[in-house]
Amino acid sequence: MPDIRIAVIPGDGVGPEVIAATLPVLHAAAARAGARLDIREFDWGGERYLRTGRAMPADAVEQLRGIPAVLFGAVGRPDLPDHELIWGLIIGLRQQLDLAVNVRPVRSWPGVPTVLRRSDGIDLVIVRENTEGEYTGIGGRAHARTGVELGVEVAVHSRSAISRAARYAFELARGRRGRVSLVTKSNALRHGYTLWDSVVAEVAAQHPDVEYETVLVDAMAARLVQRPYDLDVLLCSNLFGDILSDLTAALVGGMGMAPSANLLPGGDVPALFEPVHGSAPDIAGQGIANPVACVLSGAMLLDHVGLPAAASAVRDAVATALRDPSLHTPDLGGSATTEKLAKAILAAVEDGPAT
Repeated sequence: MPDIRIAVIPGDGVGPEVIAATLPVLHAAAARAGARLDIREFDWGGERYLRTGRAMPADAVEQLRGIPAVLFGAVGRPDLPDHELIWGLIIGLRQQLDLAVNVRPVRSWPGVPTVLRRSDGIDLVIVRENTEGEYTGIGGRAHARTGVELGVEVAVHSRSAISRAARYAFELARGRRGRVSLVTKSNALRHGYTLWDSVVAEVAAQHPDVEYETVLVDAMAARLVQRPYDLDVLLCSNLFGDILSDLTAALVGGMGMAPSANLLPGGDVPALFEPVHGSAPDIAGQGIANPVACVLSGAMLLDHVGLPAAASAVRDAVATALRDPSLHTPDLGGSATTEKLAKAILAAVEDGPAT
């Protein structure tokens, strides 16, 4: 039985709760596929920041070298500035590891209530450029306490970063329904987003078998609410992908249903998998956080480390559990606890067919 090394960063708020709910599911699915997960846990996050002044150590990336995948819970505490922890941990890891692409699958789940009248048939993926745009940290504030204070945030878009995200999106679409929608704003932002238009058009020409369109971000926001069912792969800049992925999560049950992966396609660095719901300090410690986003992020991790049958078993188990309204957590309109839903998913994995 091969050992697969996995790093775990529980983090803050509900992060440790959903991680604790997820790990038994992943262990069980891996074992049924004939593998064993070797877990190494790191105490990075808000508690560490309070002790040391840093959310993660200076050599954090070196500590992760040689580990193929990281499962990350959440970061953020109400008693600390968000930007200190976000930049000091999750964005820091994305940039230092050069995790070029953020992948956020969005699908309907039978039995899960949503804000839409029709809640079935959604199956799309947002591919988000993950290292540039408005998230490079370039800029600053000037003239503090003068009444004319300025804040400057510089967006950076490079041909290389756009190209690698685009290539990933088109290759992904080839294995799905063969459609890529570039989300842009080049009618008003005439430098960075016209570069996006040009570079992605070049990549599209190299993939003639993939249907391609460009859609302005405001139009795409409306389209996602009105008719998301025909969308396949959305290719977005860092900012637009961040915003639209939260919108799409609301269409399939909320942030507790939203997994993600941070990848460097073809690169020899750890990939990072995380639920995108954040630390949710308002419900932390109550045992009612929805573990599904973390469990599904774990399924993406299993795919990444070469256990696709185990990943499918986890997704099937999630689908089985969610069909029962008595297992829905409060965010889904139910009253189940994190533990109750997680145990049902674990039981479905254990009772499922051998992988």
